Amino acid sequence: MTTLTLNPPRIPPAWRWPTVAIFVYVLLLLLVFRDTAMAMVAIWQRSETFAHAFVVPPISLWLIWRQRHVLANLVPRPVPWMLVPLALLGGLWWIGDLVSVNAATQMALAAMLVAGVPTLLGWRVTQAILFPLAFLFFAVPFGEFLTPVLMQYTADFTVAALRATGIPVYREGLQFVIPSGSWSVVEACSGIRYLMASFMVGSLFAYLNYRSWRRRLAFVAVSLAVPIVANWLRAYMIVMLGHLSGNTLAVGVDHLIYGWVFFGIVILTMFFVGARWAEPDAPPPEARPWTELAAGGPPAWWPVSLALVALLAVQAPQLMRRGDARLSAKPVLVLPENLAPSWSADGQSLADWKPVYIAPAVELQRTYAAPSGRVGVYVAYYRDQSEASKLISSENVLLRNDDRRWHGLTAGPVELTSGGTPSRWYGVTLQAADARLGQDKARLRVWRLYWIGDHLTSDEMAGKLWQAWQHLLGRPDDAAVVVLYALQPGTAQQADELLTQFTAANFGMIQRQLDQARAAR
Repeated sequence: MTTLTLNPPRIPPAWRWPTVAIFVYVLLLLLVFRDTAMAMVAIWQRSETFAHAFVVPPISLWLIWRQRHVLANLVPRPVPWMLVPLALLGGLWWIGDLVSVNAATQMALAAMLVAGVPTLLGWRVTQAILFPLAFLFFAVPFGEFLTPVLMQYTADFTVAALRATGIPVYREGLQFVIPSGSWSVVEACSGIRYLMASFMVGSLFAYLNYRSWRRRLAFVAVSLAVPIVANWLRAYMIVMLGHLSGNTLAVGVDHLIYGWVFFGIVILTMFFVGARWAEPDAPPPEARPWTELAAGGPPAWWPVSLALVALLAVQAPQLMRRGDARLSAKPVLVLPENLAPSWSADGQSLADWKPVYIAPAVELQRTYAAPSGRVGVYVAYYRDQSEASKLISSENVLLRNDDRRWHGLTAGPVELTSGGTPSRWYGVTLQAADARLGQDKARLRVWRLYWIGDHLTSDEMAGKLWQAWQHLLGRPDDAAVVVLYALQPGTAQQADELLTQFTAANFGMIQRQLDQARAAR
């Protein structure tokens, strides 16, 4: 009778402690920073742009497993001084958490996962699995800031291609009209999903099929350029299909279907062409006797202990801050009936538009009238800011990209030349969706400014940095956005003049109301 016995693969002696060490390190890291990890997963679930991130960790693990024969011939040698970069990454996470910047906390978490490998296993091991480690950064939801830029480029190319085809086009912002109808470049037309997916899959293809770094980098560059150009062509072809078919094709769900089919064909073609220059895999190394691998090198357990202590030390201030956090009283903030002479509250709404700001402590909106015109004021005040309620966020916008009632036309800084305090705002022009392009009706001129304690800024990045500075100084995190808007009867300059008059006469009062609300916490 034959007895079958299972002989599971044995771990080389030189790898037993390091394997336990890296497992414990990753487990503790994900446990300590679980809120950040869960926030990443939540973004993967709700955003189609980053749905591909679900497959990143398993692919990275598979790529590491492919290198098992190479790793088996290496002796892990911890690098204790790497604890310093680990501590700095922990500090980056802490600062990002203070001001609720997801990109900073999530990037820091991914970097800490990667930096743990040279810390515990050494540089030779890191070099052997460098790409699988770098691949983990594709799990970080980063890059949505490119969406407006990509939308603008898509509109530029589509309009230029239509005109080159001989079709007359009238354009304003991201909207344009051709003889057969009107079109708009929305968020789904930006191509950001195609770009992210192509970049990830293209990088993986280059790693698996090429040995030369020159070929790998060249293919990755192609995987970045191709989806951008392909998306431009896709947008142009969809408009042409609608135009030539009398708006019976490519105007509904098939709009997206045609886009994905076209993208799939382009990507498959890119891989087919790239495979022609594929290089054979390197031959696996000859296994070295375990007796040779067991010699030399300090044990891995002591840097593990130091690493875990360092992580807990970095996390301690954040844990203390959470434990001491007490919700303050709701701010008392009002917009008075009457402002400067000749400016008084108007009961009628200026327009059916409102900025999108999530979960402020206080939200106010009012219209004021004077002989020179009518101005709307919107204030969203934040206190005890958290991930669910913070002033500067990608979800807090003057206009959503998918808004069907209003479209953005122009945007940029506004410099006040007389009487205004402060002197720099961020301004946009909006147009109602039911107004025909080229007409002057149903337009709004909107100004935005951030009030962060004693500091005023129109720049979001500067606002985030100032918030971080306020936290580090132990000051209250009270902050607000002030939005002024007026109907634009003609050019933006005419509306800006009205808003300048209102600002010169009344912004000082609005700022005093904000200061009083903060002082009364």
